[in-house]
Amino acid sequence: MGAMSGQVWVSLISVAGVVLGGVLSYLVQHRTQLSAERAEELRHRSALAETRRAERLALLERFIEVSAEAERCAYTRPAAWEDTDDWYLTTRDVMYRFWVADRLVRVQFPHSVHDAAHAHFLDLNRTVWHGLPDGESVRDHLEHRRSAFLDAAREVMG
Repeated sequence: MGAMSGQVWVSLISVAGVVLGGVLSYLVQHRTQLSAERAEELRHRSALAETRRAERLALLERFIEVSAEAERCAYTRPAAWEDTDDWYLTTRDVMYRFWVADRLVRVQFPHSVHDAAHAHFLDLNRTVWHGLPDGESVRDHLEHRRSAFLDAAREVMG
C-alpha cells in the first residue's frame, strides 16, 4: 500500500505541476494580450491625435489665407461700389469663404480660439463692407484682433 500511496502522490504532484504550469502559462498569455491591447490603443490614440492636429493646422492655414485675401479686399475697397463691380463680386466670394472658415474653426477648436477668430472675422467684415474713418490704417485697425487669434491658436497647437 505504501508503494501505491507513493505512486498516487507522484501522480498528484505531477497533475498539480501540469495544472500550475497551465495556470501560469494562461496568466502570462493573458498579461501579454492585455499589454498588446494597451500598446495598440496608445498607437491608435497617437495616430488620431496626429490626424486631428494635421486637420487643425490645415484649417488654420485656410483661415489665415482667406483672412489675408479679405484684408486685401479691405485695402482695395473703393469709396463707392455697385453690386455688379468686380471688387464687390470678388469680395463677396472671399467673405463667404472667410465666413465658412470661421465656422469650421468653431467646430474644430476650443472656444478660446474660435472667440478670437470670430472677433477677427467680425472686425475684418465690418472693415471690408463699411470701411474705416478717414486717416485710420486698415493694418493698424486689424492688428490687435489678428494677433489675439494667432496667439490663441499657437497656445492650443502647442
